[in-house]
Amino acid sequence: MKTLANGTILESKTVTAIECLQYAMNLPTSVVITGCQSMENLEQALTAARTFRPMSDEQVKSILDKTAAAASSGKFELFKTTSIYDGTAVHPEWLGEEPKEVQRVMQTS
Repeated sequence: MKTLANGTILESKTVTAIECLQYAMNLPTSVVITGCQSMENLEQALTAARTFRPMSDEQVKSILDKTAAAASSGKFELFKTTSIYDGTAVHPEWLGEEPKEVQRVMQTS
């Protein structure tokens, strides 16, 4: 999960990094990973973990409501709307050859 969308989501000015991290921790995931390129990032992650409490439905709804408009265009989720973070877009050879079954289907369409 891209908890902070590589920092882009924070440019929307709708949520804080702590809110993003704690929202992710509230989801049914086994682990939440965040980048720590600086001591400030590390402290932020530690604060989010130390102060985390499971969120109520109302708290989740509040975060979703205040981010809905910013999320609707995809402007702040470039990993979903562009190939900028897609290594295979730059290196399609990493995918290898299509399996024979896929090749067969491609020939019939």
